[in-house]
Amino acid sequence: MKQDTCYLRSMIGIMGAMPEEIDSLVEQMQRVQQHNAGMRTYYSGTLFGREAVVVFSRWGKVAAATTALHLIHQYQVKQLLFTGVAGAVSPLLSIGDVVVGHRLYQHDMDARPLMQRFEIPLLGKTYFETNQTQREQAFERVKNLLSIEQLEASLNIETLNKYGITAPTVRVGDIASGDKFFSLSQHKTELLEHLPDVLCVEMEGAAVAQVCHEYGLPFNIIRIISDVADDNSHIDFPAFIAQVAGPYSAAIVRQLFS
Repeated sequence: MKQDTCYLRSMIGIMGAMPEEIDSLVEQMQRVQQHNAGMRTYYSGTLFGREAVVVFSRWGKVAAATTALHLIHQYQVKQLLFTGVAGAVSPLLSIGDVVVGHRLYQHDMDARPLMQRFEIPLLGKTYFETNQTQREQAFERVKNLLSIEQLEASLNIETLNKYGITAPTVRVGDIASGDKFFSLSQHKTELLEHLPDVLCVEMEGAAVAQVCHEYGLPFNIIRIISDVADDNSHIDFPAFIAQVAGPYSAAIVRQLFS
């Protein structure tokens, strides 16, 4: 498939990293059909006027890749969108900010001395890049969402105040994925020594990016900052997921589909 396909014009698979995120999307769907396979539940129907399949990917790179493959083979999706939370490693980011992925790295890939660190075996690539047109469109649409007036339509003012979300921003930048939850400041420091341009970390995006690369599908990874990937991440994370991630993700997808 040509990589310059217009953003979100064809059947799309939407993957979420947490059940709460996809629940908020499923609630907005019409003509929903449910299909269970591989310990996952896939919801197909119309979402904000677009044909879509929504699914909780489960956690980690293997789980995300498995889910992406099922969307491609079972539903013949023509593009994939992954939305979910991430931990910030860049000091430029705060809780509530949004990152639109540019380059996706697998930070735990290391086959040295056979090849350089982060290089994906047999592909000769250290990262996978999203389509420029799509990420620029995503950036503009998410930016339009991030006024306090717009956010208050999705999240109540008490929740925004609780997490100090007062002037959230959206940035386009690099994302690193791996089967590791960053809960120590040391993790962040070590990553930035090798990948200084990475803005945030999560556990699925680069695996989905690799699947899309191998199948020639356009994709986008959009992440909401839930914590700052340090010693307090385990404290902030569960409450943020429950109170913010679901409605925030749904608002972003609605804006993308507008």
